[in-house]
Amino acid sequence: MQNKMGRVDTLPAPQDAVKMIEGAFSFEVPSEEVTLMDAKGRVLAEDILAKEYLPVFNRSGMDGYSVFADDVKGASKDSPVNLKLAGEVLMGEAADDPLTKGTCVYTPTGAAVPEGTESVIMVEDTKKNDDGTITFYKEIEAGKNVILKGSDVFPGKKVLTKGRVLNIADIGSLAALGYTAVKVAKKPLVGIISTGDELIGIDETPKSGQVRDINSTTLALQVEESGALAKVYGIVKDEEDKLTAFVKNAIDECDMVLISGGSSMGEKDATEKIIESFGTLVLHGIRMKPGKPTIVGNVGGKPVIGVPGNPISAYFVTRVFVKKILNQMLGSNEEELFVNAVLTKDVKENKQRSQFDFAKISAKDWTTYAEPVKTQSGLMTSMSECDAFFITPLGNGDRKEGETVTVHPL
Repeated sequence: MQNKMGRVDTLPAPQDAVKMIEGAFSFEVPSEEVTLMDAKGRVLAEDILAKEYLPVFNRSGMDGYSVFADDVKGASKDSPVNLKLAGEVLMGEAADDPLTKGTCVYTPTGAAVPEGTESVIMVEDTKKNDDGTITFYKEIEAGKNVILKGSDVFPGKKVLTKGRVLNIADIGSLAALGYTAVKVAKKPLVGIISTGDELIGIDETPKSGQVRDINSTTLALQVEESGALAKVYGIVKDEEDKLTAFVKNAIDECDMVLISGGSSMGEKDATEKIIESFGTLVLHGIRMKPGKPTIVGNVGGKPVIGVPGNPISAYFVTRVFVKKILNQMLGSNEEELFVNAVLTKDVKENKQRSQFDFAKISAKDWTTYAEPVKTQSGLMTSMSECDAFFITPLGNGDRKEGETVTVHPL
């Protein structure tokens, strides 16, 4: 499957490019076992089924007294009911003796309730008397304030689904079920190569015509944020033989390769030719701004991506397309996060391409607002002022102040 960059109107729209890219690759997802302390942000490689009940006993939902509902029926401030206090259940102890009619048992929050308990009345609705009785000033319905055995999970219940990106709550659930380790997708290794005669290291002082290599750092961080490992190969000058050698080495060592720069149609931009020498071109060019000159190739089942050299373009291509490929490689079913926000300014439609714009997010009176921020693709510092981005699809027309748009967090 090939799609070489030609006229803008012949290029795939971003949504079509996503389908082309997803259809071009099929990945096996190797797994490994990690401790719970190392599991946050990892992709679950197996369904988690409960093997026990949670909670493992009926327990009190608050500090109060275990009762039969009928024993306090009609209780009120004007017509209180007295019950004999038959004892208390301490935290961490079993409730060995069943509840008997006409009595109550003190049960603090989380403690086991005696067998037969129908409800727990909170302490605030009672008074403890010197004669060993408790006065109840409120009636209660059966089942109130009692957390039943297995009401959270029971044996065989699916607790977590394969492909889920584990968060702290998930890991807490695993701990509650007695897991000390969990099987997760192994992190793919992504090689990152920056190419361009104008590039210098970030620790060097640019001369006229030179720029620091931003993308090696930012792409590596984006890759790692997406759940993969990054290996930075450094800067390669625009010499086809040298770049070919670097790319071959990276393909041999990594599961995916990103080549920053060398994706436009300049005579020294050799990325497309190198990819085709090793494998198959999936596409060259996407009908989007910024990010039009993106290249995607398939080399022996491994994605090799030519990312535009301009940092903002590189950010969007990695955020939208590279992240989707990494999700495939990890077997992730993570959904794209978004929020609806009201535009604070008009945004002009790009007549040729889908437009990606940054925004500052704010909230007032329960409404979220998005202030569009115009950036040039080579100016990275403007992005640091922003929280999110939004897309104006080709053919959408101008967006107006007050219009609601879908914004995605950076």
